[in-house]
Amino acid sequence: MVSPTFKRSIVLVAFSVSLTLILGFGLPAILNSLARYSGFPEASVAECIVVVYLLFVLYVAMPPIPRGSVKIEGKAVFITGCDSGFGFSLAKHLHKLGFTVFAGCLLKDKGGDGASELENMCSEQMKVLQLDVCSEEQVAQAVAFVKANLEDPEKGLWAVVNNAGVSTFGEVEFTSMETYEQVMDVNLWGTVRVTKAFLPLIRRAKGRVVNIASMYGRMGNALRSPYCVSKYGVEAFSDCLRYEMKRWGVKVIVVEPGNFIAATGILNRDIVAATADKLWKEAPAEVQEDYGKAHFEQHVAVVRSYCSSGQRDVAPVLADIADAVVSRHPYTRYNPVEVHWWIRMQIMTHLPAAIADRLYF
Repeated sequence: MVSPTFKRSIVLVAFSVSLTLILGFGLPAILNSLARYSGFPEASVAECIVVVYLLFVLYVAMPPIPRGSVKIEGKAVFITGCDSGFGFSLAKHLHKLGFTVFAGCLLKDKGGDGASELENMCSEQMKVLQLDVCSEEQVAQAVAFVKANLEDPEKGLWAVVNNAGVSTFGEVEFTSMETYEQVMDVNLWGTVRVTKAFLPLIRRAKGRVVNIASMYGRMGNALRSPYCVSKYGVEAFSDCLRYEMKRWGVKVIVVEPGNFIAATGILNRDIVAATADKLWKEAPAEVQEDYGKAHFEQHVAVVRSYCSSGQRDVAPVLADIADAVVSRHPYTRYNPVEVHWWIRMQIMTHLPAAIADRLYF
């Protein structure tokens, strides 16, 4: 079976070659004219294009360079949001690698399926605890639980993976401030709250903080403003923390998954129907009149189509998070996304906004 990484490399190389051929007929002439008017030799422009192209091909085609792995024995990892999705699968994956895993589950006290399954592994290296990242009290209790169950608290905690999160949709004028606050409290403030609480243990181990953001932490999209705002915040928080933790030898890493709705079930038709009904009923009469029910339903249909979209296997995300935890020299950012989303992210973050807007909106 051909690996996803190899497929991605092939598609990206094909894209770069096609783009180069398209631009190659007109761009050199334009640049040479500009160079001539600026007093530079024409040949240097063409040479620069070739060099930039070769560097781009090497960047997308070369496999990851081996960067070594840390010794796993005796190390522990704390993960939030382990009831389902990435967190649930990651807890089992890191446990299989040999880590002691502290799995924070929102529904443990309510007998949630994910927490129960992890507990039923009956392993000394899988410790499940109740955790609502929006609760200062439960976060403090989680810190106390981890300290009491570490093999050697003086050596600290190797890693925290801030995975807990929620998703929602809706145009800005249909989305209440309460919804913005709820999404921010989980996705951003939950990440900040847990990180601050565990940093003393992380610093002791010279370990790492791994924050799960999103491709929507790098680019916006219609109907997703609460989610995008919260994930942009996670990106900024991670950057600031990385600068501050450098003196301690603590690494701060961001993982930016693409569309894994089908794999995680974070959005389904029931959620879409309930959210849409709430959005319309709570919207001001003026907004309802200006937008119209037909326009609203059209956008709801678009969101409904997302429910079965995206990658169905979470393996690329697990591999990147595991590398962030295990590698001696992890990357600052990981992008487990489908090729077309990767290309879109590069366009929207590197080209002028006017061009990106014309292409995608």
